Amino acid sequence: MSATTKLLNGVISSYRVPVEHTIAGVKRARIVKETLRLHRPEISDHLMETACALHNLRRAFRQPVNLDIPLTINFPDYSR
Repeated sequence: MSATTKLLNGVISSYRVPVEHTIAGVKRARIVKETLRLHRPEISDHLMETACALHNLRRAFRQPVNLDIPLTINFPDYSR
C-alpha cells in the first residue's frame, strides 16, 4: 500500500470509529436491531428516534472516571 493510501485510510478510520461506537450504543436498545413486524412506516422512525434520544441521555449523564483515585472497598469486620 502506498503512503498516500495509508494516510487516507487513517483519516477515514478516524471518522468511522466514533460513528460505529455511536451506532453500537444506539443498538443497546434491542428493539432497534431486531426485526420489526409493525408495518406502519413511521413506527420504525419513532423507534430509532427514541433509541437515539436514550443513547444521548445516557451519554449526557455518564459519570467521568477518575483514574487518579485508587479504588478502595471497605469490607465490614465480622471477626469479633
